Amino acid sequence: MRQHKQVPFARPKILYLVCGAAFFSFLLFSIQSSFFTGSFYSDRNSESIRDLFQFQSNVQQCVANRGLGLTAEIVDHCTLVLKYPEGTNSTWYNQQFKKFEPLEYTYDVCEAILLWEQYRNMTTVLTREYLDVRPGGWLDYAPLRIAQLGAKNCYNKTLCEEHLNILLPAKPPFHPRQFRTCAVVGNSGDLLKTEFGKEIDSHDAVFRDNEAPVNEKYAKYVGLKRDFRLVVRGAARNMVPILNGSDNEVLIIKSLTHREINAVIKTIPNPVYLFQGIVLRRGAKGTGMKSIELALSMCDIVDIYGFTVDPGYTEWTRYFSDPRKGHNPLQGRAYYQLLECLGVIRIHSPMRSKRRQDWSDVPSREMISQAHAAAWRLRKSSAGKAGGLGQFGNCKVWGNVDPDKSGPISGSPDMSDVRKNSNYKKWEVMPLKSLRKEAQVHYRQMEGVSQYKMDGNKLDDLVCVRHSLKSDV
Repeated sequence: MRQHKQVPFARPKILYLVCGAAFFSFLLFSIQSSFFTGSFYSDRNSESIRDLFQFQSNVQQCVANRGLGLTAEIVDHCTLVLKYPEGTNSTWYNQQFKKFEPLEYTYDVCEAILLWEQYRNMTTVLTREYLDVRPGGWLDYAPLRIAQLGAKNCYNKTLCEEHLNILLPAKPPFHPRQFRTCAVVGNSGDLLKTEFGKEIDSHDAVFRDNEAPVNEKYAKYVGLKRDFRLVVRGAARNMVPILNGSDNEVLIIKSLTHREINAVIKTIPNPVYLFQGIVLRRGAKGTGMKSIELALSMCDIVDIYGFTVDPGYTEWTRYFSDPRKGHNPLQGRAYYQLLECLGVIRIHSPMRSKRRQDWSDVPSREMISQAHAAAWRLRKSSAGKAGGLGQFGNCKVWGNVDPDKSGPISGSPDMSDVRKNSNYKKWEVMPLKSLRKEAQVHYRQMEGVSQYKMDGNKLDDLVCVRHSLKSDV
């Protein structure tokens, strides 16, 4: 009988011992796993840093070969300093900081490559789906894109729609990789020193800025092809003389719309949209930089002309008007050279016009992709996040488009007959299957997702909208 009484007490002791052993084993396994995981990430980080140092070396050599006197100094795997030769005449006085431009500029190559590779997958035109999906898109953000609104918020959505509908497509009218080669033509007076006209016109699409004239007088310098034009508000008010009868040229308003612009849009046959830009502090500013952003979101190869990027710059000139004050020349030239050696653009200028167009010293797409992946891994590692998030890792806001609803075409009931009867909406109704094969492949690789930048000074934070692959392709 005594033996039977002891049994119930013996079993719990055994269970406690078993549980204790299991807990100890789990604890030991966790410590070991943590150690090996940390070792794994350390190895991956070391590999990423090696890849970026190798990439920096290629960028450094590219700057030496193509920079017309600029040199690059590697500080670490992400930091690069571009320097001008001793004795460079820094003639540009910065009124804001009360000093002349310096002769060296520091850049974060990791941030730059993440940003500009991101642009290749982005939508850079404001759309209705963006406002529908973005939290507070109609209430808080839409009124920021309308000057003279007289209201800080759109508590009445109709109020903002009345101003935006004239240039607000339901979904992106343009697609990544829609064109193979594109020319972005700036307005620099340096264009008159060359005859790039025929070369510019040979591109699949040409992007121009503001009031730049396109006519026979300047044809041999800037070409005659007209596809896209990015215009600021001041130029947008004078669209008709700018267009000069070319009804196929797409106008992209750079910043804001307002009553005067909308009144003009209602009378012309051209497609007109609003640029979905961002504010980032970088080494070059102005409409030319925004045109590069716009082109990169549609084109495989972006060639730039008419940007003042040669040594000896002393004043801001335009090929069609008198000199005037412009942007900081040394900092801008350095940043454009960095972009060329990151594979973002290809620079054409008077001092480069006789150079054999051999791009073998620019990092290859494979090398750029490898560096991009390395920068991505380091960024996620430093943020305490595991990798493997793929092309949607920066999607902070997600939305879906009803595949059975295509959405309204931009426009308004009070448009003129000229606009109503024109083909202004051709980009909005163009089926994806009519685009080049590379654009269709890219669309499928992105799983039918459109990516938009959130405004602000952050590299991350994308608005991502899912479309139906079946309905679009």
